[in-house]
Amino acid sequence: MSKKTWIYNLVLCIVGSMIVGLMLVNTHAEIQVPYQEFNKLIEENKVTQVTLGDGQYIEYLMNDNDEIIYKTENPRSEDLKENLLLNGIKVEESSANLKFQFAQSLFGLLIFGGVFFFVFKQISSGQKDKLGFSVEAVSTENIKISFSNIAGNVEAKEQVQDIVDFIKEPEKYTKVGARMPKGLIFYGPPGTGKTMMAKALAKEANVPFFSVNGSDFMQMYVGVGASRIRDLFKEARKTEKAVIFIDEIDAIGKKRSQFAESGNNEKDQTLNALLTEMSGFNDEEGIVVIAATNRLELLDEALLRPGRFDRHIQIGYPDKKARKLIFNAYIKNKPVDANVDIDRLSEDTIYFTGAMIESLVNEAAIEAAKNLSSVLKVEHFEKAYYTVIAGAEKKDRSNITKEDKEITAYHEAGHTITTSLLAPKNKITKVTIIPSTKGMGGFSMNIPAERMYQSKKDILTQIKILLAGRIAEEIQFGNDHITNGASNDIERATTYIKDLVGKYGMEDSIGFLNLELLEEKGEITKIAKKMIQDLYEETKTLLLENKRCLDALANGLLTQETLNEEEIHRIINEATSLYSF
Repeated sequence: MSKKTWIYNLVLCIVGSMIVGLMLVNTHAEIQVPYQEFNKLIEENKVTQVTLGDGQYIEYLMNDNDEIIYKTENPRSEDLKENLLLNGIKVEESSANLKFQFAQSLFGLLIFGGVFFFVFKQISSGQKDKLGFSVEAVSTENIKISFSNIAGNVEAKEQVQDIVDFIKEPEKYTKVGARMPKGLIFYGPPGTGKTMMAKALAKEANVPFFSVNGSDFMQMYVGVGASRIRDLFKEARKTEKAVIFIDEIDAIGKKRSQFAESGNNEKDQTLNALLTEMSGFNDEEGIVVIAATNRLELLDEALLRPGRFDRHIQIGYPDKKARKLIFNAYIKNKPVDANVDIDRLSEDTIYFTGAMIESLVNEAAIEAAKNLSSVLKVEHFEKAYYTVIAGAEKKDRSNITKEDKEITAYHEAGHTITTSLLAPKNKITKVTIIPSTKGMGGFSMNIPAERMYQSKKDILTQIKILLAGRIAEEIQFGNDHITNGASNDIERATTYIKDLVGKYGMEDSIGFLNLELLEEKGEITKIAKKMIQDLYEETKTLLLENKRCLDALANGLLTQETLNEEEIHRIINEATSLYSF
């Protein structure tokens, strides 16, 4: 609260207190007398006026001195007023309660006025409103990220570099009639570096950086979001050149409803304000708006059209080369043992984002510190790797029964055997039946080969691998003793087969159609059910034919709890001579 606001509220309180005090103060002297004396004074005609009320006392004046108020006990008799009037005494009803009630109402009104004035002043503040929304810019000096700090995403950096050049030398482009893109959309999985890229752009262009989140504009009060949008752009225009970054723009930028009655809600008003502000840019203004989202397909078409967010830049998972650069960037200032193979780590972290790699390196450093090691060793990185993926191992396993261990062992052995038979190019680096803090009873670490596309065969193979855990349970323990441990496998398998049938056009009976656009959910379900059943039977036959390998791997897990890549290969090779690795 500002000093000025404090003064306003203090003055209001003082004035209110003075008014109440003046109303309640009594300027007359008071003398209390017994009731018998009061009756005697009435008989002697010395009482001129009596004030009656509901209180403990009644008040009266005497003809010898009307400056003194006399008080006596209130008998509360029904005929008191009548007797007084018959004796020629003026009678008045007490107004003390009315005065007090009026004073209370006035004081409450003053308090309400003070609070209303305070809230109004806070909301109308240009820099920070009552609900904590800040539009202060981050100066270039306080941004530590530049393009040199961002590994990978070469194509994205090239597209962003054009914007930097536009901001620095606009005349070079206006000379040939080029218009600077007003907005960029960064889209891709969480943790891939969208915010870092936006900061780097501001750093390279040497302009202020305004960063907000889409949820900052979503409030229960109608009109607040739109007002904040206007405040944001107003502050940015003061700097002439700036980068405005709106993270998670899908909070306000989702497709609007086609129904007219829903057009006045807060989200739509906020989105309309954003569209209006972006349309109001002049070509000479060096302000660029960057938005980030994980789901580009959810955004309203009006946001994505040219003149609003002109460029849609994908910032995806880093490839092996980029992952190596990211690893080197994060271990640069850390003491890492010479035996740590960064190339191997880069291979094993397929589908890791930059944020996950940073977390992995940090977990390795924490593990080294816990073990009082002066350097980060191979074992520290290995433990950190599985911690990031599956969570830390549970220390207390006293409640896990022998039957639970056997079920988990066969479940994970089913995944592993099926992977080794159907996807030999995949690396199985670890299998364990030790439960983790992320709720997994055990897991099989299956690292696929890095490819740009997935074929139909790849998808069907992945579905079979997911089904294999439940099938192994059924083979070993019977259909009546299968467990809910395959719930996540079923969810992922369903997603794969739904996309294969309804989105990718890979099912012959459907043809080259996207059934989701046709909203043929019933047809997808019918075909998916038949396909999943066929895949289930094929996988079951495969595991029955290789039951010896399944038993050997499950027994190895029951004995050691955790098996690494070399141990897995050895057990399978010993169980059968049909497979070599």
